[in-house]
Amino acid sequence: MKQFRRILFTLARSSIVGWIVGWIFAHMSFAIPVNRLRETDTLIAFHHPKPSHTVHILLVSKRKLPDLMAVSPMDTDFLTDLYRITQELVAEFDLETPGYSLIVNGGAYQDVPHLHFHLISDNA
Repeated sequence: MKQFRRILFTLARSSIVGWIVGWIFAHMSFAIPVNRLRETDTLIAFHHPKPSHTVHILLVSKRKLPDLMAVSPMDTDFLTDLYRITQELVAEFDLETPGYSLIVNGGAYQDVPHLHFHLISDNA
């Protein structure tokens, strides 16, 4: 099982899978089988399918962006949506008092080559 997971992670990091994931989020996000918490023209937010925290929400760019370094100052619509949706979810799940983290991984720490953020809390 560990070897199978290692193979899946290796595939997820490949450029072709990154391209496919980016294309799906950009052009076919309506077909992604998740229970949407929020969706805008620029991002989709949903519960992580394999959460590692009590609250574990993914906020995924619909635009094909490989990582945070690909975001430019011109991406104000995405950044505005990211902050607004994060604030809404923090309020909805009552995370401000117990605490939360908004995490973006990059480089070797990023499992899937498509920009996404993790909103997490273990104190909810």
